[in-house]
Amino acid sequence: MGEFEAIGDAVTGGMLARAVEPQAGEVGKDGHTHEKCCLNCGILLTGPYCSACGQKAHIHRSLRAFAGDFIAGLMNFEGKFWRTLPMLALHPGEMTRRYIAGERARFISPVALYLFTVFAMFAVLNFTGALSPDPESFKAELQEEIASDQRALAKLEVERKNPETAKWELAEIDRKIARRKEDIAGNRRIVTGDDVRSEDLAGTPGWIRPFIEGAAENPEMAALKIQDAASKYSWLLIPISVPFLWLLFPLRRKYRLYDHTVFVTYSLSFMMILVIVAGLLVATGWTTLASLLFFVPPFHMYRQLKGAYELGRFSAIVRTTLLVSFAFAAAGMFMAATVAIGTM
Repeated sequence: MGEFEAIGDAVTGGMLARAVEPQAGEVGKDGHTHEKCCLNCGILLTGPYCSACGQKAHIHRSLRAFAGDFIAGLMNFEGKFWRTLPMLALHPGEMTRRYIAGERARFISPVALYLFTVFAMFAVLNFTGALSPDPESFKAELQEEIASDQRALAKLEVERKNPETAKWELAEIDRKIARRKEDIAGNRRIVTGDDVRSEDLAGTPGWIRPFIEGAAENPEMAALKIQDAASKYSWLLIPISVPFLWLLFPLRRKYRLYDHTVFVTYSLSFMMILVIVAGLLVATGWTTLASLLFFVPPFHMYRQLKGAYELGRFSAIVRTTLLVSFAFAAAGMFMAATVAIGTM
């Protein structure tokens, strides 16, 4: 009761002080505020910081103070950033375990890092043009594919006319010829801009048909809608992925959903950093090196699983194999969700 009475007295005192001294908190010529009560919550000040909300007692309203706050905030973020990034890359399991255990001030929080990497990833991919490919180059690739199919088709037709070809092979050759012809016809319609035919959508779910038809008419707009949905709903990757991780530890009650969520969020942040690096490498012509980054995620998942959950080597390998499969499933579910949202 004594604590509550003290807080009540402080609040009352703060209100009285404001009533008696209405000028408290006004800005002087030097840019300082001369207050006796906290400007945030009204509690009487007893030191350099408010005892209730923690705000600084003396607030500066000057450009010099603004620049100081900006630099201090930037240095604070950079300090955490350069502590978090190397740990996330080299010791992801240890960092995840330490954050869950309570070391929150040393590292960037999973949510803050995730939001930052999502923003940076879409910014880099847009800047490098990866999300907005040139329509002419796309058509050129399709024409190359048509030429390749035509060469394969010519070989199949020669093989079919060969008298030495066994009769039991003719049916399989005919199926391959029909498939090649369908591919060539479909790619030609895309290159020429012809509408999608109704028979091309046979067996396609009704909810996705409008999107396919719209994409055929205006592929750039369809791509923009999917990109917009993916950026707005990127947070869906976290709740989609967490249940898959929980399936790896269904009987270990000491691991809570919070622990799995921290693991997933840090892991996804690292994967997006890889996408950023790959995008920059492709933009600078290092395509081969960028393709090698495809093999990094399994090793990173292994190290994070082994360190965060303190697993043995064999147990970590088994769970990593399952987690890689789960990651593809989660990515597929997310892409389906973004396509569905983009078609609304």
